[in-house]
Amino acid sequence: MSELNQHIASAFDRDLEGIQAQILKMGGLVEVAISDAAKSLETRDEELAEQVRRGDKAIDAMEEALNEEAARVIALRAPTARDLRVVLAVMRISGNLERIGDLSKNMAKRTGVLAQMSPISGSTAALRRMARDVEMMLKDALDAYIKRDAALAQDVIERDAEVDQMYNTLFREFLTFMLEDPRNITSCMHLHFIAKNIERMGDHVTSISEQVIFMATGRKPDEPRMKGDRTSTDPTLSADIEVE
Repeated sequence: MSELNQHIASAFDRDLEGIQAQILKMGGLVEVAISDAAKSLETRDEELAEQVRRGDKAIDAMEEALNEEAARVIALRAPTARDLRVVLAVMRISGNLERIGDLSKNMAKRTGVLAQMSPISGSTAALRRMARDVEMMLKDALDAYIKRDAALAQDVIERDAEVDQMYNTLFREFLTFMLEDPRNITSCMHLHFIAKNIERMGDHVTSISEQVIFMATGRKPDEPRMKGDRTSTDPTLSADIEVE
């Protein structure tokens, strides 16, 4: 390798290290957002919920900065096929992290509304357990990214089926509560949308894991995973509906 090529390669490595550090920092903020949003719901802590909402601006800013840096690296370093794959995967991962942050913010927005209503027995604890599972999936997906561990990434993808099953169980429970007492309808609808938010977070973590596999092996997973969430095709049950 010529001295010039060595210089270009080492410069790209430094750029990539900087991008990776930013992805991990962004991922850490998103993990905290998931945890705090779920905790604020369970403890009816409106101040913590507001903290999650404010913190989403930092996550959004990091995604924008990462995309700008990745574009700069592509333009300046002209990375080869494998290196380009890494940079493109970083851009997609940051996009998924930003969406998880948005979904955490959506959860936090409903905390203030639910704090004014009678609690639904056991629901917030169940939602926090579900959020904790997604948080651990995200942690493992980011570990897989750093280690280029396709097997760990595949394990994360498979674990999303458990999150879907938890969502389906909660969906049935909320329907039962609403049928038993119409006064529960408003609370249960908000709780349902929170559950849907968490289920969608799992989907974005799955997408991150797919990018890790692509980055490590050059291929996407052979077959798309069948969704265990049977409500995912119903537009009226979208997790993207926000409260003001």
